Amino acid sequence: MGAERPLLLNPFSAMARSGYKDYWGILQVPQGSDQATVKQAFRRLARQYHPDVKPNDKGAEARFKEINEAYEVLSDPKKRRRYEQFGRYWSGDRRQTGGGAGVDMDFQNYGNFDEFINDLLSRFGDGNGPGGFSASGFPRRPGGSRPPDLDAETSLEISFAEAFHGCERTLSVRSFSRNQESVQVRIPAGILPATRLRLKGKGNFQPGTGRRGDLYLKVQLTPHPVWRLEGDQLRADLAVGLDEAVLGGEIAAPTPTGAATVTVPAGIQPGQNLRLQGQGWPCSGGRKDLLFTVVIHVTQSPSPRQLDLLRQWAACRTNYPREAMARQALLPKPL
Repeated sequence: MGAERPLLLNPFSAMARSGYKDYWGILQVPQGSDQATVKQAFRRLARQYHPDVKPNDKGAEARFKEINEAYEVLSDPKKRRRYEQFGRYWSGDRRQTGGGAGVDMDFQNYGNFDEFINDLLSRFGDGNGPGGFSASGFPRRPGGSRPPDLDAETSLEISFAEAFHGCERTLSVRSFSRNQESVQVRIPAGILPATRLRLKGKGNFQPGTGRRGDLYLKVQLTPHPVWRLEGDQLRADLAVGLDEAVLGGEIAAPTPTGAATVTVPAGIQPGQNLRLQGQGWPCSGGRKDLLFTVVIHVTQSPSPRQLDLLRQWAACRTNYPREAMARQALLPKPL
């Protein structure tokens, strides 16, 4: 006899470690082989492992039983159809799955495969794996719920610069063969937080059929020390010196792409806004406006000259800074 050919592992056998029998592999034929190929393989292997050929060989006896079992399923159109659709659960037996957790499964209780797989996934743990990944190897939707249509969702955190200019990211997802697969994702310029990017055909697998959902990436932005987004409005605080606030004039202010000139009205107050047209967040027509909120910068180490001038200013004051507050602050007792 020649050396036995290696088993052809069923690429859909995502549950092999918990009892799945790869009948295609046992018969050493490609998945989906026609009946003639299955029958020919069975005859060859049955002759090879028959107890009359290998008497007192317990391994051959066990192998012969597996070959018979595989042929019994794959040669029967009805059994084969259920096996191809439901994998290890094709017979509707009540079984135990890996990890010692009991799972009652009876296909008579399900109207279709989607109902079954959703119930099955809901019993395979509860999202305790690394990164909140589901039993099928992909991230869950927020809150731990299972995707009803094999879709999956996870967060993708990018920097403000990446979101502003756009970028490409290489992600690693589980491939059809359960290995890691690299996927290129294009992030468009001006993407906003909570935007969902769709990666078609990169979601969860449906055991036994090879169907696969989509993977959705929910974009999150890393906080920036200067810039903040409110909707699509880019904002920042703009520090203005005391002299600049009183006298007004043109000052240089930073933007995401370099310095720009801002006109400060004389007597501007803290909390007021200044708008720079076309210097904000990218959009389809170019860039939106940039909004600055004025804050007064007070130096913590004034020079003697500055202190002297401030004392002169105080001596020349003609109004009481808290006059309006004083008029409105009193709370008289009711009569």
